[in-house]
Amino acid sequence: MLYAILAYHVEAEVMSWTDEQDASVMAGLRQVHERLKGQLGPAARLGETRKARTLRGPGHGVVIDGPFAETKEQLLGLYVIDCPNEDAAIAAARDLRSANPSAVYEIRAIRVYLPGAPFPVTEDPSDA
Repeated sequence: MLYAILAYHVEAEVMSWTDEQDASVMAGLRQVHERLKGQLGPAARLGETRKARTLRGPGHGVVIDGPFAETKEQLLGLYVIDCPNEDAAIAAARDLRSANPSAVYEIRAIRVYLPGAPFPVTEDPSDA
């Protein structure tokens, strides 16, 4: 069964990390990724919410700035993982949290999955 593990965090806190702090968290997460090899599918670290856009409304809709959720944490990334059951997916999320203990992980079953090419590494040219 495929599960999505959605990674929530207080974005301002993550953005305040030094390069060294961020690299340390990412190194810990890469160790977890290695342990999940063979189960772990696409994973993505999302861009800043201030640069996000939301499309809503009837017809062609209207594009508005950002996701404006009434919550302290924002969705900052996601994993797709193949686990035999929910308990195994929860165990994988606990392993991820061991590398990033201040994050919140939401585990949800995926009912439909359309496989595609792996995600390329991308960077916003304006951030370079």
